[in-house]
Amino acid sequence: MIPTYLRHTRRAVLASSLAAAILASAPAMPALAAEAGAPSGTASAVAVYLDGSKLQTEIAPRMVDGSVLVPMRSLFEAQGAKLSWDGTTKTVTAEKANTKLIYRIGDSTADLNGQAMQLAVPGRIADGYTLVPLRFVSESLGSKVDWDEAARAVRIYSPIEVNATIQWGVNLRNAPDAASETVGEMLPKGEKIQVMREAGALWLEVRTQDQRTGYISAKPKYSDYSSATLREQQANELIAYGMTYLGTPYEFGASPDQTSTFDCSSFVKRVFSEVLDIELPRVSYDQATQGQEVALSDLQKGDLLFFGARGLEIGHVGIYAGDNQILHTYSVKYGVKLEEFSASWKERFVTARRVY
Repeated sequence: MIPTYLRHTRRAVLASSLAAAILASAPAMPALAAEAGAPSGTASAVAVYLDGSKLQTEIAPRMVDGSVLVPMRSLFEAQGAKLSWDGTTKTVTAEKANTKLIYRIGDSTADLNGQAMQLAVPGRIADGYTLVPLRFVSESLGSKVDWDEAARAVRIYSPIEVNATIQWGVNLRNAPDAASETVGEMLPKGEKIQVMREAGALWLEVRTQDQRTGYISAKPKYSDYSSATLREQQANELIAYGMTYLGTPYEFGASPDQTSTFDCSSFVKRVFSEVLDIELPRVSYDQATQGQEVALSDLQKGDLLFFGARGLEIGHVGIYAGDNQILHTYSVKYGVKLEEFSASWKERFVTARRVY
């Protein structure tokens, strides 16, 4: 049975994915011993943050010989580890994914995936709670640990849960705004990131492998991240932008370098370029080779619709606007127009393509 001093805990909200086990004992936290200012083994005003949120512990962290010790259960469970306790031997076992850490309170070594690891300061029992070295535990669980001198705080960064890859060099910014400041160097092609949140149709809040957080463009060229919600938001942006040109005159062969007139393909090209930085070919039969084909029964807002026209197998293109509507231009009389995807249009329909 877990003793009383181990039962009293408050679980931190943030949890992390468990990274591969470290292969060598981590050094003591730099600068801690020099700046501690508190007698060895006494409580000191040190805050602990996990991924930016303050870790709530049953008793205050303690500075012991340059290492920060914190209540065991708070630290393990905040980082997603499952605990078991042997009260007879005073041994704790923490597991998650492929890592298993076994430690007997008071020992100077721990067993990490079968390998003996040296602790800078042994764990101990104080005020009825079991305290363990923060850095050793966190790094064993794959997290990064930094000391913030100015704030007298330990900052733990859990391993990023990679769910996207940068496809085109992109700036990391401190706000979802192209005019905002950049955060460090540009993210290069091939870098793995964690998308934490979709900040509207055009921005993603992300975390990098070196623990920077900020915003990158959500436009498809910059990363391979996708979701149904993001696609719908971006489709709404496409249609809203295209609707600003309602009534703009039709001109066959209109130059794509201006917006005073459009033909069907120059209009589509302009909308996708301006909103999502997707550069489509100039003419409709070439645009019909882009992306992937979708069936009429699977149409989504933002898909391209291609039709036979002017004796060509594919001679016209429009944007599916949802609710059985097409946004396109083909007539000098109407210019850019939103209209029903009617039976007559369906008779001339050839294919639909999804380009993002």
